[in-house]
Amino acid sequence: MQVAELIEKDLILIGATAIEDKLQEGVPDCIETLSRAGIKIWVLTGDKMETAINIAYACNLLNNEMKQFIISSETDGIREVEERGDQVEIARFIKEEVKKQLKKCLDEAQQYFYSVSGPKLALIIDGKCLMYALDPSLRIMLLNLSLNCSSVVCCRVSPLQKAQVTSLVKKGARKITLSIGDGANDVSMIQAAHIGVGISGLEGMQAVMASDFAIAQFRFLKDLLLVHGRWSYIRLCKVVTYFFYKNLTFTLTQFWFTFYTGFSGQRFYDDWFQSLYNVIFTALPVIIVGLFDKDVGSSLSKRYPELYKEGIKNMFFKWRVVAIWAFFAVYQSLVFYYFVTVSSSTSQGSSGKMFGLWDVSTMAFTCVVVTVNLRLLMICNSITRWHYISVGGSIVAWFLFIFLYSGIMTPYDRQENIFWVIYVLMSTFYFYITLLLVPVAALLGDFLYLGVQRWFFPYDYQIVQEIHKDEADDSGRTDLLGIDNQLTPDEARSYALSQLPRELSKHTGFAFDSPGYESFFASQLGVYAPQKAWDVARRASMRSKPKPKPNKIN
Repeated sequence: MQVAELIEKDLILIGATAIEDKLQEGVPDCIETLSRAGIKIWVLTGDKMETAINIAYACNLLNNEMKQFIISSETDGIREVEERGDQVEIARFIKEEVKKQLKKCLDEAQQYFYSVSGPKLALIIDGKCLMYALDPSLRIMLLNLSLNCSSVVCCRVSPLQKAQVTSLVKKGARKITLSIGDGANDVSMIQAAHIGVGISGLEGMQAVMASDFAIAQFRFLKDLLLVHGRWSYIRLCKVVTYFFYKNLTFTLTQFWFTFYTGFSGQRFYDDWFQSLYNVIFTALPVIIVGLFDKDVGSSLSKRYPELYKEGIKNMFFKWRVVAIWAFFAVYQSLVFYYFVTVSSSTSQGSSGKMFGLWDVSTMAFTCVVVTVNLRLLMICNSITRWHYISVGGSIVAWFLFIFLYSGIMTPYDRQENIFWVIYVLMSTFYFYITLLLVPVAALLGDFLYLGVQRWFFPYDYQIVQEIHKDEADDSGRTDLLGIDNQLTPDEARSYALSQLPRELSKHTGFAFDSPGYESFFASQLGVYAPQKAWDVARRASMRSKPKPKPNKIN
């Protein structure tokens, strides 16, 4: 310092330089949308407190209407203790100060929390105070205060502290955490969270390599969570609950049969029926639902980010939902077993022979396959041709199998009792009337329940569906990529030009071989695309190039 004071005097200031670290396009809008979706956003940064606060204001995380709790080590008392140089005293003093500040802020936050019209709360803490706040004796107080705040900003934190804060929320509050970063100092935080998202940028690929998902810009996080993440949650819930339902329905029909056999172990279904039920006859439709089902389009998912809260509350995979599926599985299994067994007790084939065990079980299994596949269509929010193909194909696959299985008899691993069963059944009027009435009776309860639920107790997405039911589907490729209203003017122009029709030349390989093609197509679509200098040069060269004379053949 003394040498600097000797050198840096009597100087003339010529100029000053500054480095601006601008936010990416769409970051404030993305953060505001995610906040509306019920996601609490914390900023863990290595910047100093003033810079972190300015960034938080730019990202709409902080505003002047918020009550801000600032816990900083830049106080007069801490500076005086640090000037003495006693490390033990410094640590003890800072820990006591942090404890006092946390207790004071927590008491004030609880007062605001119980008030009717209290302001939103925000916590701002620097790395030195955070180091002592993460002590086992204080971390519970820090966690309670943080959870009562709408926004949390931790500045001057190390990579280890980022991971510690993430683990504190993950294990202490038992919340689902997502960490997003673009640099090597974010790797530990990304790995500590449930879900890690890396941004591929100018700071290397370390964060991307350590993450679960990689995106190009921060604004794409809105599409990742509100569109694809939400669709994935709904699809998984439907797939899991439907698997539970269809297997419970199939198994309970055999369970009711054991009461009439004295639990002797007699089978109700043939072995191949049981083996192929989940592999062929009911497998493909649920896969199609897991791939293509969606309740609302991508633009509506981003227009109504509050729909994401249904996933936070786990509305589609709670015990009540599972119990409803189980109830209808029990009801349908009773319909399948008792309707078929009672109605077939006096039925007989075209030869006058009474129906036996394998006739009844084959009839019941046919009703099960048809009903559970049709039930899947009732839970779909969007039905495509693939749904019809998969459901119809599964039912057709069952009939093709039973035609072959019943019509071919071999001495190896065969049940002679199943021979010719389906042909005997289909030769009677009983088969067709049962195949019509049993699925209708089994699905009647589901139909009434879904109608009452949608009319009187609708989910949020069902309300949005009714509001926009007359609008065209907005799930085009352009909207899925999030390029409809998030591009800068230059990016929008580049994208528009990339969608122009291209006519490849067979001679040169250039996309627009003839000069002026690009400008012509762009003008047709209302996109400004000035002619390039090389287009003018190429046009001039084409005009000045003489045509070759044909060779004479003697």
